[in-house]
Amino acid sequence: MAERASARAALRIDDLQVYYGESHALQGVSLTLESGVLSVVGRNGMGKTTLCNTITGLKRARSGSIRVNGREVSSLEPHEIHRLGVGYVPQGRRVWPSLTVDEHLRLAAGNRRDASWTVERVYQTFPRLAERRSNGGSQLSGGEQQMLAISRALLSDPKLLVMDEPTEGLAPVIVDQVEKMLVELGREGEMAILVIEQNIGVATAVSDRVAIMVNGRVNRVMDAKALAGDRELQQRLLGVGRHSEEEPVTPAAAAQAASQLAEVYRIERTGGEAAAPVQGANSIYRPVTDLPNRWNVPVAVMRQAAVEKTQPGDDLSKVFAIPFAERIGRTVLVAGTFDTKGRELRFIADRLKALKIPVKTVDLSTSGKPASADVPAGQVAAMHRGGPSAVMSGDRGGSVAAMAEAFARWIAQEPKIGGIISAGGSGGTTLATAGMRVLPVGVPKIMVSTVAAGDVGKYVGGADIMMFHSVADVQGLNSITEAVLSNAAHAMAGMVAQLPSGEQWEAKRKLARPAVGITMFGVTTPAVQAVTRRLEADYDCLVFHATGIGGRAMENLGDSRLLSGFIDLTTTEVADMIVGGVFPATDDRFGAAIRSGLPYVGSVGALDMVNFGPRDTVPEKFRSRKFVIHNPNVTLMRTTREENRQFGEWIGERLNRMNGPVRFLLPEGGVSMLDAPGQPFHDAEADNALFEAIERTMRVSPTRQVTRVKANINDTTFVDAVVAAFEGIMPKMQRRA
Repeated sequence: MAERASARAALRIDDLQVYYGESHALQGVSLTLESGVLSVVGRNGMGKTTLCNTITGLKRARSGSIRVNGREVSSLEPHEIHRLGVGYVPQGRRVWPSLTVDEHLRLAAGNRRDASWTVERVYQTFPRLAERRSNGGSQLSGGEQQMLAISRALLSDPKLLVMDEPTEGLAPVIVDQVEKMLVELGREGEMAILVIEQNIGVATAVSDRVAIMVNGRVNRVMDAKALAGDRELQQRLLGVGRHSEEEPVTPAAAAQAASQLAEVYRIERTGGEAAAPVQGANSIYRPVTDLPNRWNVPVAVMRQAAVEKTQPGDDLSKVFAIPFAERIGRTVLVAGTFDTKGRELRFIADRLKALKIPVKTVDLSTSGKPASADVPAGQVAAMHRGGPSAVMSGDRGGSVAAMAEAFARWIAQEPKIGGIISAGGSGGTTLATAGMRVLPVGVPKIMVSTVAAGDVGKYVGGADIMMFHSVADVQGLNSITEAVLSNAAHAMAGMVAQLPSGEQWEAKRKLARPAVGITMFGVTTPAVQAVTRRLEADYDCLVFHATGIGGRAMENLGDSRLLSGFIDLTTTEVADMIVGGVFPATDDRFGAAIRSGLPYVGSVGALDMVNFGPRDTVPEKFRSRKFVIHNPNVTLMRTTREENRQFGEWIGERLNRMNGPVRFLLPEGGVSMLDAPGQPFHDAEADNALFEAIERTMRVSPTRQVTRVKANINDTTFVDAVVAAFEGIMPKMQRRA
């Protein structure tokens, strides 16, 4: 009876022998999968992928047997095996770069009317694919490509599904979704599933049995729960550098291995506020489930997932943000309005191509006229939350703003970028720089513009954009424009030629001290200098001058994941924003800490003042206020109790949106050098109105705390409190040994 049952098994492998030349890859592998899910685990190079390729016919065995539902398939071609009901999700994704998501899925689905897996069911299971249905395979992030590869296999309605590293490259919340899907499919009996998986947590969660491969053989098949709980067996069979379970371990070798293991800290926080459920305002499809994380994830990743759940539904796309190393490539984007600046933009592209720089042209036109570009305007416009019609509206001003938003969303998902260059007037500059500001610091960005000689703050923001003055209008090719555009192209080529690869960026980042963003103003300089001296041995302290653009620059680095934490001592930009000074923050101030969940220590530095230009430029309504002339070009105005109350309420509301660890310190002895006792801006009542507003508005929790310190912000006592707070919330794995 047992033989008859195993003959009907979804998959039965007997004594499989596979060679690469004279290298013996699979050495007598025998394995049976009756139904449900079977996981196969093992170190790299143990033969797992070779096993997958042999089952699906991509690699021919020298001897042995492979039976699928009782039929021998070892001598069949891959397409014949596929028709027998074997689906394959290969390692490496292997999606077609020129086909859209929807074309991939429609092609895989064919014309079957009785299929249990349909395109609509795929979109229901993976709503992100529904959002990206019009994008090509090369425009998807690594996680999105993996979802597409899984969906493509499911659409063949397989009876046996072979999955090689199905969760590789996926965000934790998507890993949960795939995990749940595998469990449900195994329980429902729709298909038998063979899962090759490096992640022990995933492998033991989705199956009842796990096969362990060692040196081309199935060493054993055991209960998944037993493997999950046997750390010693995991180390012997799956640990790095161990090649057989029989190898004895000497006390000296064990001690050496222990000394080389990195310490892992697991941090659990309780008592925090519950995250609001994600609501996708514009999405048609919703995830089938929303399970908690079921496998071990680094704390920073879990924190980021929690932060994203508190944001509006549209921000769910940040879960799929491309890792920094995958953003870096060698292809330069030449972006602009090809309907009006096509000759000039193609001139730049040709100069880059002549220097052997790969180029991709991106049309940002809003006229609806056809233009020759690798990425048409309609494809970019489709990334707008309201769809292409919101961009191609016929209203020039509204269309430019909508296309700028769409381009920023499009470029956020574009991998392997070596740089971006554009040319245009004020409209074209608005469009192109919207995308440039999204790219991480370090990716070359050049904007050849007619407005580059004026105030470019609104175009550059906190990004490292090089504004290149066009001198003559960007209209036609002549001796001036050709020289300027050529110089810009050659500058871009030089930057790209010296741009480190993604791997080099990552290697450098791992060796560097963790970077910390610190805000400073002249009147908080002693505090910042003292904090920097205390931390610089362990941290790379990056100081930003709080003049509006300084805060934005720090936020930009935080969003680019180039910071490990914030020491935001000087929040004076909030005062200029609310009262109307010349160094204002934007309403996104503190946004990077909210989005990233990075450790945040903040204070109220220099909120006793609003900044203006020369004394005669101060608005008439403020003429009766108290002023300090900082220099002939900078006039400082003391803030009132009512203004301080407004600052405190606004800051408190922003702090409430932070899901990472927060420590906010209030210096009772004054918020700046000018606010100390005996100094011209000292006003204890105004300061207290600020402190009380923050304390009243801020919702205190185990991760979010506010503390009063009996000292001026520049006193040693306050510096001690800042350093202690920061070291208390920084993850230990980010501290230097």
